[in-house]
Order: sequence, then structure tokens, then C-alpha cells
Amino acid sequence: MGKSILERLEEDYPDLKFVAGKKFAFRPPRTIVFEEGSDSFDLLLLHEVGHALSGHKTFGMNIERLKMEVEAWGKARELADTYAVPFDEDVVESELDTYRNWVHQKSRCPKCGLTRFETPEGNYRCPQCDYFN
Repeated sequence: MGKSILERLEEDYPDLKFVAGKKFAFRPPRTIVFEEGSDSFDLLLLHEVGHALSGHKTFGMNIERLKMEVEAWGKARELADTYAVPFDEDVVESELDTYRNWVHQKSRCPKCGLTRFETPEGNYRCPQCDYFN
């Protein structure tokens, strides 16, 4: 029997540290946390490696986080061929939807429901409530 994808990644990327945890995550600068036995394990693992290979560290504005997620999925797509992992667009879109929904929720004004904008400092401002009331 061949090596698991985890074993192969550990060999191919000895500078990365792979640790079992409660959910998949990338902890900069080089720790990949994975959830054993989860659905789409191989693809989600490649996504977290994608963060590391992309040099992701922190984000300022929340929209930057979404951009980092898209970039990590792009790297996962490249790695999928190398590791013979089927690239399931439905999984990717479902995962990205969690971040899209998160950004959308944060941007809704709790007072009036309008879409707020995020400042470079990471604060949200409502064009109605913050400027006309």
C-alpha cells in the first residue's frame, strides 16, 4: 500500500509541521492543523498547505482574508494534480461560502441593515447611521 497524502506532504515539505486538531487551519508561519477522518480530508489538507506555500500570515481587512482563501484554493488546485486528489469544485465553493457569508454578516449594519464598508483600520462604518444620523 502506498503512502498517505499526509505522509507524502510531510516528506515533500519538511519545513511544515502537521498537527491533528479539531478543525483544519493554517497557523503561520508553518503549522498545518488537520481534522482526522473529516470528509474531503485530502482536498482540505492541500488547501491548508496552499496557505503555507502562498506565504500567508495575517490579514488587515476582512476582504483580504477572503482573497487569501481564494489564493490558497488556487494552490490546492495545482497540488491536486501532483498528489492525484480529485478537485471538487462543490467543496471549494461551500468552503468559500463560509467566508463570503462571514464577510457579509460583518458588513450588515445592526441598526438599519444597510451594507457597511470596512475602513483600512478594520472598523465598519454605515453610510446611513454613521454619517446621517
